[in-house]
Amino acid sequence: MKLLILLSVLAASAIASQKRYDGYQLFQVTPKDAASYDALARLSDSEVYDFWTDLRTIGHSTDIMVPPAYVSLFVDLMHAYSMEYRVKMVDVQTVLDMARDEQVAVPRVGSPRYSVTWDNYYDFNAITAFINEIAAAHPDKVTVSSIGKTFENRDMPLVKISTGGTGKKAIVVDGGIHAREWISPAFVTWLINELVENYAAHPQYVDNVDWYIMPVINPDGYQFTHDTNGDRLWRKNRKPNAGIGGVPCIGTDMNRNFGFHWNEGGSSANGCSDTFHGGAAFSEIESQNVRDAILAVAGQAEMYLTFHSYGQYWLTPWGYTSALPDDYTQLYTLAVSAVNKLTAVYGTQYTIGSSTNVLYVASGGSDDWAKGGAGIPFSYTVEMRDEGTFGFQLPARQILPNNEEVWEGIKVMAESLF
Repeated sequence: MKLLILLSVLAASAIASQKRYDGYQLFQVTPKDAASYDALARLSDSEVYDFWTDLRTIGHSTDIMVPPAYVSLFVDLMHAYSMEYRVKMVDVQTVLDMARDEQVAVPRVGSPRYSVTWDNYYDFNAITAFINEIAAAHPDKVTVSSIGKTFENRDMPLVKISTGGTGKKAIVVDGGIHAREWISPAFVTWLINELVENYAAHPQYVDNVDWYIMPVINPDGYQFTHDTNGDRLWRKNRKPNAGIGGVPCIGTDMNRNFGFHWNEGGSSANGCSDTFHGGAAFSEIESQNVRDAILAVAGQAEMYLTFHSYGQYWLTPWGYTSALPDDYTQLYTLAVSAVNKLTAVYGTQYTIGSSTNVLYVASGGSDDWAKGGAGIPFSYTVEMRDEGTFGFQLPARQILPNNEEVWEGIKVMAESLF
């Protein structure tokens, strides 16, 4: 108990020392024609403006965080192109502080069974401890291995959940590819716990399917969002790159780095951009490790699920083109069934469709590669809560509601393989 309190205090101190976003504003902007869309597209390739949601098509809004020194210029640009806009967050740091204070204030009752609970967010070290603990407690169902090392020499854990037997289909799950999307590892670790700790309540989900789960596939970036000298809103991995114009930068967007139609739109060649696609497909050791781990089980795997935030979307391939997969009707129908069950829990609405047609072009994504490269038939990206009120700072009080509703959708997905 004393240790948990101390860890909470240390976490609060660490977050307080991170990069600050005082005066940063989050704008929701809607381009109305080709000229205004092109103006935003030029901004998206700059490291000055942080596009929390990638630029969509004309008539659809996008969320852009603007530094205080650029707010006036940004507003002038909106007026020059007669773009609709509104301020969603007047001061981003205030929202970050509120989320931090809620975490620190969470009361502890008794001693938790594991290093994580789901009334709070945890760093990579705590997540690693949790999966090792649950494997030790359930050696008959859980096996933990490493798929390789990151750039900063962290192990990338893989959790296999199985009751044994042969001929089973498998589901591959990952989270945390974008570092700042904290609800993603919070859901994926909860999923591990639900499948194992509550096995007796629903044994069919493990008896009939093998699960290969990677809770954080960007460990360096994710840990950086928790570190004392880190950045809560960091997105990419942490390997330095050449940048642009001789200015070195750090990080590649791993979800633009996979080798299926890599660099065919929706990514950047600017190493300082949040959507930098890397110097080549699979240039990053982390995406190489994920690729190899998935290929090792691709013959068994029938489904790939990757968890992100935010926006509340259940997305199918493709991300590189508006064309649809040949089996899109099957993909879409299953997603509708899953989302119907999800929505029935708390009324949360999700949008369903292919990534490009619902959102935007984004080539080099893991979901496209899982289907088109690894040959896994059912591939989905799930963008969880919320729709932008809190953005990447989803309050800790929403972790469990989010997880409970998404679980209902996952049950439908798993049952389709029985």
